[in-house]
Amino acid sequence: MKTLKALTLASITSVSLLAAFNSSAAMDPYIESALINVCKSAQSDDLREMRSTIKGFHLNEKTVALKVVCNGENIINFAENSGAYTTANHLEKRLGSTKIVDLAQSYAVNF
Repeated sequence: MKTLKALTLASITSVSLLAAFNSSAAMDPYIESALINVCKSAQSDDLREMRSTIKGFHLNEKTVALKVVCNGENIINFAENSGAYTTANHLEKRLGSTKIVDLAQSYAVNF
């Protein structure tokens, strides 16, 4: 099961990267269908539908939030711009919290 998830994720990532470099790159129909369905479900503002779609393609919500691009925008911004605030907030929570610590500020250096 983990191998299938990793393979699907690797395929999505590599296809996304190829598409970024070459817009005329052919995409595997299954991957294209998965990406379209995930974007549509995020846009629908139906949390249950989006989670079901993501699980149906054996994807991880955090990975979707980090890596899926819909119409040139990351999926969270795409959902927000479509008025789908429930799904956008859910995906944003899946990113987890990030803390940035300025290490240079923590240490005093005198010359």
